[in-house]
Amino acid sequence: MATAERQAMIVAVDDSEHSSYALEWTLDHFFVPLGDRALFKLVIVHAKPSPTSAVGLAGPGAAEILPMVESDLKRIATRVLDKAKELCLSKSVSDVTLEVHEGDARNVLCEAVEKHHASILVVGNHGYGAIKRAVLGSVSDYCAHHAHCTVMIVKRPKTKH
Repeated sequence: MATAERQAMIVAVDDSEHSSYALEWTLDHFFVPLGDRALFKLVIVHAKPSPTSAVGLAGPGAAEILPMVESDLKRIATRVLDKAKELCLSKSVSDVTLEVHEGDARNVLCEAVEKHHASILVVGNHGYGAIKRAVLGSVSDYCAHHAHCTVMIVKRPKTKH
């Protein structure tokens, strides 16, 4: 009898402590306890901004710096995925797919959900206040409303001072 393919769980990562915490929490709760019997196929996705969006509205000379910005964004993406892979390996989770896609994180994550037919999307929460969230836009809020799967928003516990 053929075994059914595991459903995909996508974990969004960036260079924040919030996404590192979300990945670690997900590994600890869904992958480490089950070992090779994990219920999900783990897909880690990093959304790399385009150089033009990272620079914003630039005047004359912008074309000269775009290659440097692109190089920096690629280096950051590599560092983010290396860190995610290292965390997975430290917890003996080796069956993981790592992906980088260029674009706005909200769109990249929703497209990854469709591509992998994911049943769960995991995102961290930066803990922005209402004003900052309104100005910057919340990736987790967007995904919760637009991704065609369950969205789990992992919040870091508040530290007591």
